[in-house]
Amino acid sequence: MTILSGPDCTTMTEVRAGVDALDRELVALLARRFAYMDAAARIKPERGHVRDEARKTQVIENARAEAARLGLPDAAIADLWEGLVEASIAYELAAFDRR
Repeated sequence: MTILSGPDCTTMTEVRAGVDALDRELVALLARRFAYMDAAARIKPERGHVRDEARKTQVIENARAEAARLGLPDAAIADLWEGLVEASIAYELAAFDRR
């Protein structure tokens, strides 16, 4: 089945196929992002350096600004990024502990 862009979909089957394909791409991108968390855990000298609230705020604000630029609900994107950053911190802490 050919995956159509959102505006080209005319059936829910097409919409669902597009969403499922995009979700697979998003998970692949998240795998790339988490590979950076592995690198951070390897590079940081101490476990206490994993959580960086200033950087967390910056990352969330960057996502919020990009969402607003694209006409997306920036508060919802900021909430998603809050969860993503917290999951990334937990992942990095576990990676640090495995070192």
